Amino acid sequence: MSEYLNQLSESQRQAVEYIDGASLVVAGAGSGKTRVLTYKIAYLLEHGIAPYSILALTFTNKAAREMKSRIAQIVGESEVRRLWMGTFHSIFSRILRRESETIGYSSDFTIYDAQDSKNLIKTIIKEKALDEKLYKPAQIQAQISKVKNALITPELYVQDRELSEYDQLMNRPRTAEIYANYWERCKTAGVMDFDDLLLYTYILFNKHQDIVERYRNMFRFILVDEYQDTNHVQHEIVRQLAAEHQRVCVVGDDAQSIYSFRGANIGNILNFQKIFPETRLFKLEQNYRSTQTIVNAANSLIKKNLKQIPKTIYSKKSVGEKIPIITAYSDFEEGYIVASRIAEMRMLNNYAYSDFAILYRTNAQSRIFEESLRKINIPYRIYGGLSFYQRKEIKDIVSYMRLITNPKDEEALKRIINYPTRGIGDTTVAKIAAAANLHHVSLWQVASNPIAYNLNINSGTAKKLAAFCGMIQSLIDTAHTQDAYELGIAIIKETDFKTELYEDKTPEGLSRVQNIEELLNSLQAFVLARREEGDPNILLGDFLAEISLMTDADTDDAENANRVTMMTIHSAKGLEFKNVFVVGMEEDLFPSEYMSMHPAEIEEERRLFYVAITRAEENAILTYSKSRFRNGQTQTCRPSRFLADIDESFLKGAKPKTERYGEPVAPHTFKILSAPNVSPAKAVSTSSETSSGLSVGDRVRHHRFGVGEVLSLSGADENAKAEVMFDHFGVKNMLLHYAKLEPITP
Repeated sequence: MSEYLNQLSESQRQAVEYIDGASLVVAGAGSGKTRVLTYKIAYLLEHGIAPYSILALTFTNKAAREMKSRIAQIVGESEVRRLWMGTFHSIFSRILRRESETIGYSSDFTIYDAQDSKNLIKTIIKEKALDEKLYKPAQIQAQISKVKNALITPELYVQDRELSEYDQLMNRPRTAEIYANYWERCKTAGVMDFDDLLLYTYILFNKHQDIVERYRNMFRFILVDEYQDTNHVQHEIVRQLAAEHQRVCVVGDDAQSIYSFRGANIGNILNFQKIFPETRLFKLEQNYRSTQTIVNAANSLIKKNLKQIPKTIYSKKSVGEKIPIITAYSDFEEGYIVASRIAEMRMLNNYAYSDFAILYRTNAQSRIFEESLRKINIPYRIYGGLSFYQRKEIKDIVSYMRLITNPKDEEALKRIINYPTRGIGDTTVAKIAAAANLHHVSLWQVASNPIAYNLNINSGTAKKLAAFCGMIQSLIDTAHTQDAYELGIAIIKETDFKTELYEDKTPEGLSRVQNIEELLNSLQAFVLARREEGDPNILLGDFLAEISLMTDADTDDAENANRVTMMTIHSAKGLEFKNVFVVGMEEDLFPSEYMSMHPAEIEEERRLFYVAITRAEENAILTYSKSRFRNGQTQTCRPSRFLADIDESFLKGAKPKTERYGEPVAPHTFKILSAPNVSPAKAVSTSSETSSGLSVGDRVRHHRFGVGEVLSLSGADENAKAEVMFDHFGVKNMLLHYAKLEPITP
């Protein structure tokens, strides 16, 4: 036996050594699937399979590089260089260049990225004089991508009655025509998009028996990583190549299939044994990452799914801590609780900041956690995405806010003068800038009074420029009469952002909409907080002053490697951390309101929760809020149904009741590290009771700060104030007219 095989468990070794036919390796979370894949390739090489006869397909270049590096340590660099190992797209582009003439391309075809593709579609829509409000380029692009991955060419699209009815329903009856034109334009230009690299490979193999036979004979063994993430066309190509010799090994975990929105089909891994009836099934069930409690909790969760390959993951690590479910009264308090718990755990257990991750369902949730971490000086990074205030749609709206607050802001004007599109192109902007430089005035002065500065534009452009400036001026005129939240709503309405973003139903479009709604939540929270505290500074300029520091890049490079990681759960797949906070565990957030109409969607959301929990090595902590700012108002929230799916024996405290609006799970037992040094006994009140019915010493509940105790009362009527010591936020002085404190009956 080769020495490296001694490093494998019995189940891993069996999966590595079987090379006589099809095999399905079901690799549970943290079970060492990468080791199995790399050692299996090394084992094949040792048993006479030539490197160029091995096809190994991955989903990322990073995964391919890591595997090549590990294999090279066993068999040497020269052998690894001859392997056909890489992503689906990189491998099949090599094959298509070899066989390009057969499909009517030259071997030097170029590849369009997503933006190139979108630009061409936009051009076609414009040439056909179609309404871009109906034929949105991003939505047409998503539809074309979807049908290509379903092996539907333009000819088949036209013949598909279901697609035709869908396009009619969406008020886009000429989508098939755009698709056909796009297909031809790509071919004429000698380009392919990313989807073409897969679709043309399938067409090549399907129409040319001699070619597919050549590659079947060449690739004597095929390995595929993350098979649960394959889409229909990827699955079919694997099937084409392995149909005769059936020496194919696919590795994956059906419990971690979470990318249906990208076209991934869990049926590919669930039905693999039906397609290749002689398949040997290997299960890697030992988790080397997490404690027994975390693994057992995850098992109890995923067993609720009906569609799965039965397996029992186990851990031989320590039993570990039970999983706490922490209830917050508001999303605002949730952010503070998580930040405080991180600070406490780091202090008590000597953890590094990089030992912590905060995982959320949507990008929009990051905002509150960013602000909470900043307030107690905890460094963080946004993984796989931008900081909330750095996201494009947020920067676009903030640029409108900046321009309204300060019309001389040149960069803000240049960013949004033609977004959303209003026919003011780069040439016009360049002319405005030139005139401004010549006369030493701001761009706004030229744009709002082009005749005075002899701006050389035609009458049509002049009308568009006047409309833009008129809209901005009307918002400027109301900037001192509306609070920041009211003005924020007006900006989104008047600038037509609602039309631009809210009608885009792609996953990216929905994410942008959620981010816009979260910005409105931020404005609303800002205004309410200041009103409650009697602070009159609630205008848009005040809000911009508060967030300006949040938009600056953190320049503390020395700390870059030691930061709390924040990311969506989708981005976290494949990663691991000692301590993981899974936040926002509420109905309509997790599971998502967009994924809760069909049992298959709920099962995928449950798999996503499974992925989140199994990222944790030592501690998994779950949080949810009883209220949350959504769509500009405070909404009550119910605990996620998934919390009830976890066996109670693995939880710390009572399980929340998910069939009705929730109750607290358990009292918070951690210390608040930054509570002000104020004692109720030393508080002085000018009044023991007010017309509100409150008395000093009363316990009260606030919709954002949670529970606290009244220290003092003063004033009367609309000027009545309460000084409250909140359990998690220290002392707050609040105007009772706005604060709406709720007495807690003993």
